[in-house]
Amino acid sequence: MPATVADILIDTLYEIGVRQIFGVVGDALNPLTDAIRRDKRIEWIGVRHEEGAALAAAGQAKLTGRLAVCCGTTGPGANHLVAGLYEARKDHAPVLAISGGVPAAHRGTDYLQENSPELLFRDVAAYSQIITSPDQAPAVFHQAIAQAYAQRGVAHLNIPADVIGAKTSGSVPSLHTLRERTPLSPPAADIQAAADLINAAGSVAIFAGNGCRGAIDEVLALASKLQAPVMHTFRGKDLASYDHPHWIGGVGLIGGAPGTDALHAAEVMLMLGSDYPYSEFLPTKSKVIQIDERGFVLGRRAPVTLGITGSVAPAVQQLLERVEGKTDGAFLQQANAHRERWNAKLDSAAEIKRHHKKIKPQSVARAISDLADDDAAFVVDTGVVTLWCGNWIRQRGGQRILASFNNAAVGTSLGQANGIQALDRERQVVVAVGDGGFTMLLGEFMTSVEHRLPVKVVVFNNREWGLVHLEMEEAGMPAFEGSEFPNPDFAAFARACGGQGFSVRTPEELEGGLQQLLAAPGPAVLDVFIDPDELPVMPHIKMEQIWRFGLAKVRESLIAMKGG
Repeated sequence: MPATVADILIDTLYEIGVRQIFGVVGDALNPLTDAIRRDKRIEWIGVRHEEGAALAAAGQAKLTGRLAVCCGTTGPGANHLVAGLYEARKDHAPVLAISGGVPAAHRGTDYLQENSPELLFRDVAAYSQIITSPDQAPAVFHQAIAQAYAQRGVAHLNIPADVIGAKTSGSVPSLHTLRERTPLSPPAADIQAAADLINAAGSVAIFAGNGCRGAIDEVLALASKLQAPVMHTFRGKDLASYDHPHWIGGVGLIGGAPGTDALHAAEVMLMLGSDYPYSEFLPTKSKVIQIDERGFVLGRRAPVTLGITGSVAPAVQQLLERVEGKTDGAFLQQANAHRERWNAKLDSAAEIKRHHKKIKPQSVARAISDLADDDAAFVVDTGVVTLWCGNWIRQRGGQRILASFNNAAVGTSLGQANGIQALDRERQVVVAVGDGGFTMLLGEFMTSVEHRLPVKVVVFNNREWGLVHLEMEEAGMPAFEGSEFPNPDFAAFARACGGQGFSVRTPEELEGGLQQLLAAPGPAVLDVFIDPDELPVMPHIKMEQIWRFGLAKVRESLIAMKGG
């Protein structure tokens, strides 16, 4: 029986597990939103900006690994999707983006809002197609979704207004094939070669990335057998509880000295499911075994002794059968002793009452961590707030930490949080965002309110672009006045939107303010006035960097004395 292209698309999405679609309504999407209204099985979540729709879909896909969907109408509506879609592209998350198109009869005439979507989406999408006829649609729907899953990225469909509402007798074939990729088993000979290298080594360190998700029990079992410390990328931070005896900590600026030192001291580093980009923190003298199902990433960040193409779970399962257990725990004990000293330094910096007037941002991150539910999802924005949360949140239980990991885009956290909250309105979702990032997409708080998404937003309010300020000072330059700005009253803004809003300005108010925020029944904002001059603890900061920070501060003081 013939059905409209829109009806076929909605039925297909429901059958493969999609339960929400994010977007902004528009004329070219009218047949689609009408199909959602009539079908009633998928929730339409109207956002205030199409970038927010793309971010919401990316947040869902990053959390679950399952396809998420966003929409924008013709021209500017589709254009606005692109920035948010880079979250999915860079963090390898399956998202289907649907854009409206001008009627086929008018294409090529510079019609109202006409653009070239195949060019616009070329970089962000693994697959992009304009559907030109109703009968073409079912097969293209299948191909788009299959590509999003297979390449773990964005698939884009542009559907002209005269096509999406038209009828066709076709149906999407082979729905059972539209699912997450199955694990890739590595060659047995490569695993034996890895086992031989590990067995011959006196010390082994494991570096775990997001590719270890779903396999962390096996990774920790291997660590136990090898008496090996396990370090993690920022994206892998929530794979295990921070206090696990093998979980030493992060590497690099969003990490600490214990993890970095352990990687460099080990005879063999086993790099699992990570394409960690900051090669300056990776070892140069250790033998490196890298295992990743993406063969093209092997050896591109650090020279490897052995590169193995395969998924982490089957690879580690095979290694467990082949490696010999190690009895000397001195290397692990040394790493843990270093971790205890480092944690004591972090604890001291996070002490709420160490300054009687100013709230330290470390204290905010630690308090969020301590007070949140055991299954809370933290969504961290980009900027200096990333350093505070990456180093001072101590994850436990089933808590998740999400961020703009590889895109490193400011202002993405609230949009992603809305998507994550839509999956489960009972789960606690906490946004940690700087004031600059929050003001970028303020309207998405209205999305939270309108759709009863009880996200909790903690604004680290330092009245400046904190990371930009820090980068200027690290280079020895005084902070440019464009890095500082005035802010509205964020608590009043939240209340004006129909949510709840709170503010804290002193250390004594912090814990009570966070408790109020987390207890609020709906979406809420806590505006925290943090000390803008606080510097993060960084591993192995060099003397010349300390000198440049000091020089910048002197220059800032002189400029202030001269009145600019």
